[in-house]
Amino acid sequence: MIIVMERGATREQVDDIVARVRELGLGAHLSEGEERTIVGVVGSPLPPTLDEQLEIHAGVEQVVRITKKYKLSGWDFRPQKTQIRVRDVVIGGDEVTIIAGPCSVESEEQTVETARAVKAAGARMLRGGAYKPRTSPYEFRGLGRRGLEILALAREETGLPVITEVMTPADIAEVHAYTDVFQVGARNAQNYLLLEEIGKAGKPVMLKRGLSMQLEEWLLAAEYVMSQGNPDVILCERGIRTFEPATRNTLDVSAVPVIQGMSHLPVFVDPSHAAGKRALVPSLALAGIAAGADGLMIEVHPSPDHALSDGAQSLTFAEFAALTPRIAAVAQAVGRSLPVVDAVVSV
Repeated sequence: MIIVMERGATREQVDDIVARVRELGLGAHLSEGEERTIVGVVGSPLPPTLDEQLEIHAGVEQVVRITKKYKLSGWDFRPQKTQIRVRDVVIGGDEVTIIAGPCSVESEEQTVETARAVKAAGARMLRGGAYKPRTSPYEFRGLGRRGLEILALAREETGLPVITEVMTPADIAEVHAYTDVFQVGARNAQNYLLLEEIGKAGKPVMLKRGLSMQLEEWLLAAEYVMSQGNPDVILCERGIRTFEPATRNTLDVSAVPVIQGMSHLPVFVDPSHAAGKRALVPSLALAGIAAGADGLMIEVHPSPDHALSDGAQSLTFAEFAALTPRIAAVAQAVGRSLPVVDAVVSV
């Protein structure tokens, strides 16, 4: 259910509605736009006459019952597209945002060197895994806290905000101290206890699409975060599991415009995990921007052939620097922009 307040409704009138909703044991979530405020009501059961009770309150224009399961992430609740500020980066605006960096933090030298190179080529944020969920328990699983400390050092050196993955509720406090954005990986996309706890942590969350997730399931996963009072969720399409083995995953490019029609949340594409092969990453990156994605997450490594994880899908510095002007050209063609810094990058 959403309660649409009248234009010019006072703060006192809005607060009265919120208080009434909470008296009934329901959740109230505010969406304050330029012209009017919307109060989203979540929880169950909704009293059968609740809409009639609320419509008589001063300042209320209309009460609408929503049949969609995803309420906070849908357009009914928020008629404006969500924009998320991460330090000096605005995600979801007119500018395409590129996040780049290594799959795993391996050393201080590797991470800081990569951060400098991707910033010079146009990236606005740094990615890097300190805790890595791996298919095999015998593969490199990250440096843990030391990896977080290295990411913080790279941020200090370059000014790039940091995004890194959190795997369990027990890790949230530690990761919170170092990251600017929590990343929830595909394997944890339906770990609802983790999603709820991250929702309470007060930082933006990038939610990757699960291996076989339907779009409604993806938005319902976002609802777990948002229902805890955190509206700052970024969706990331990273390819889904299909019958086709030619790529690591199958990039669902159609998911970008479809999910944008369903939700006001920013949408990113991760061409690296979709491709699994370095040569395919540029084409999938350009396809994602052409489809309307708000940003890209791309794996970059100083020496991919020696990477401890995902080297086969990681770009070199020179390959990444060559790709960003092409991303800028496609972004411009679809009415977006991307600042690209001319830089000479040594391989």
